[in-house]
Amino acid sequence: MERGNVLVIGNSGVGKSTLINSVLGDEKAKTGYGSSGTTDKLEIYESEEIPFRIIDSIGFEPSFIKEHKAINAVKKWSKDSAKEGKENSEINVIWFCVEGTTSKLFPKTIKDLSKATAMWKTVPIVVVITKSYSVPERELNIKMVKDAFAMQKRHSKNLKDIVPVVASIYTLNDTAFAAPEGITELIDVTNALMPEGIKAGANDVYKFKLKRKKALAQSIVAVSTTAAVSVGAITIRFADALILSPIEVGQINALARLYGIDNSEESKRLIKSIVEVGTVSTAAKAVISALRGIPGIKIAPSMLDSIIAGAIVAAIGESSIYVFEKVYTGEKSIEDIEWVKKIMEAKFSPQFIDGVITIVEKIAKSGNAKDTGKLINSLLSMVFTTKVQSAI
Repeated sequence: MERGNVLVIGNSGVGKSTLINSVLGDEKAKTGYGSSGTTDKLEIYESEEIPFRIIDSIGFEPSFIKEHKAINAVKKWSKDSAKEGKENSEINVIWFCVEGTTSKLFPKTIKDLSKATAMWKTVPIVVVITKSYSVPERELNIKMVKDAFAMQKRHSKNLKDIVPVVASIYTLNDTAFAAPEGITELIDVTNALMPEGIKAGANDVYKFKLKRKKALAQSIVAVSTTAAVSVGAITIRFADALILSPIEVGQINALARLYGIDNSEESKRLIKSIVEVGTVSTAAKAVISALRGIPGIKIAPSMLDSIIAGAIVAAIGESSIYVFEKVYTGEKSIEDIEWVKKIMEAKFSPQFIDGVITIVEKIAKSGNAKDTGKLINSLLSMVFTTKVQSAI
């Protein structure tokens, strides 16, 4: 089985390092006493005896700045694991460590830990109740953990097990002590979850990358829409609509590269079909005709042309993102040109036209036709909230 990674996360002083050393059977992680944690950065540990690696994180401390430092450290590790060549640092199982002697803090602690591990939406979670010295209190602590997770929208379904542990001998007095327990059970539970966790970790990284690509893609569309609005200020009658073609082609090519669409003949035909819909298709003609025929609207022709140009380029960009994402995820083929044309034409729907008309009416009423920033934001907001018909 592939060797996966376990992230150990919890408040300072909860006993993460002691737990790690007990699991590894070696004093590899630093331990200590006092108010400040002993781990100041994320560290990864492994042993030939244990079939998974362990990542020790910065302890959460009762300070806004230090808490955010701990959260950001985990988030940074998570994002870095999505980079090429960093696959071995993906998180596959998470140990949420909560201290059995501070059960009242369970809800806040679990909320903070969930915030730090937000990227790992499907990775299995095991709550480790550390310092679980009181046997009678264990059932109550387990119930409190379950109740705390039930309050969380994020990660509530990921809780797979709750394991009370005593990581090292705890001396009560000269004649009584709490012996170590729960360690082998924790190892067995984690090892059993690892195959699921490896798949979940890879899936979460994939979704994170997809989300990042979409954010970058939307920034490309924003820049292209800005350019189109500027060009549109020079009155564009439909016969001259091809003046937008360089902007459209540049936008689509940039989006294609972002989604790893190659430079094959099939790709070129795909891009050509997308551009044609935006410049010479019946759908584009209908948009321009509808917008030029708005009755009773007092707005400068150059502003109306800016809105038309920006709306077309923004719509083409958003639709291209949808198409390229489907190709990137393998849901659609790059050769399915007819499907692409239908998607692009569907974007220029009556709903889209109504949205642009609403923007025109707002600008006309406000009389603030020079605020291109608001115009562009309105166009982008409108196209990114108008859903493409996925059933086409």
